[in-house]
Amino acid sequence: MSHFTFEYPFVLLLLILFFVCNRWCKPKGTALYFPNMMMLQEASKKSRWFLNSLKIVTLILLVLSLASPIKEDDVVVKNDKGYEISLILDASGSMQEYNKFGIVKEIVNEFIDQRKHDKLALSIFADFAYVAVPLTYDKKSIKRLLSRLEVGIAGKQRTALYEALFLSSNLFKTSESKEKIAILLTDGMDNTDTIPLDVAIKTAKKYNIKVYTVGVGNAGRDFNPAVLQQISNGTGGQYFSADSIERLQEIYKTINKLEKSEIKADKYVKKTYYFQYVLALALLFFMLYYYTANKE
Repeated sequence: MSHFTFEYPFVLLLLILFFVCNRWCKPKGTALYFPNMMMLQEASKKSRWFLNSLKIVTLILLVLSLASPIKEDDVVVKNDKGYEISLILDASGSMQEYNKFGIVKEIVNEFIDQRKHDKLALSIFADFAYVAVPLTYDKKSIKRLLSRLEVGIAGKQRTALYEALFLSSNLFKTSESKEKIAILLTDGMDNTDTIPLDVAIKTAKKYNIKVYTVGVGNAGRDFNPAVLQQISNGTGGQYFSADSIERLQEIYKTINKLEKSEIKADKYVKKTYYFQYVLALALLFFMLYYYTANKE
């Protein structure tokens, strides 16, 4: 998170002092009166206004530069590798019914926000499976891509469920994290036969991945609960069934609590200074003021 501020904001009080003095601390001098004084005053009125404006702008910029404008960025440094979580989403044609995919995206977005110090990955499957985002700390990239994903992006006719688990498991091939999790959500049954179920489960177990399976819709009709239980039981995870939005939200909250990250992180503030630009602008206005005043 970044924001603009001043390193020495109390210096800005000088502006109040300046405007107070400019209004009530007028210098006293000897007054001389000439014929046609009104004409002389009118002739110099515009010139005085311009010079005064230059003087005020110059002083404001000088005070702003003394206050030292900066941009502060909060930088979080992880002290541990933490959790690594692969999100595997069914994007087949059936997920278009009742806007299931849109609802899932919203719930997954909320889940991503909860995993502040973890690495996340995103995989999609339908006619085929593919990794949309590999394991990364960059939550913004995942959320940005997730918002653009729609049903049909990987086809609409088939459900490559086992292939998705196998492909996603291979993301952890070089991982050294102690906690590796996959959350596999589907409303269908595998019908591609590209990867056998036992191979997909063995691959997940090989890399010590705990798989949480989530069936959406009617168990037995839309998805095969026995298969999802086999996957979760074989990897040390859990199987969940969701037949409503509320239940789906509850499931992701439950998984978040079950795998609560206790990662400690150090935070420091990175400062970017901009006073030099403001000071350069002030000097430019001062030179213009000096030139205009001496020209007259």
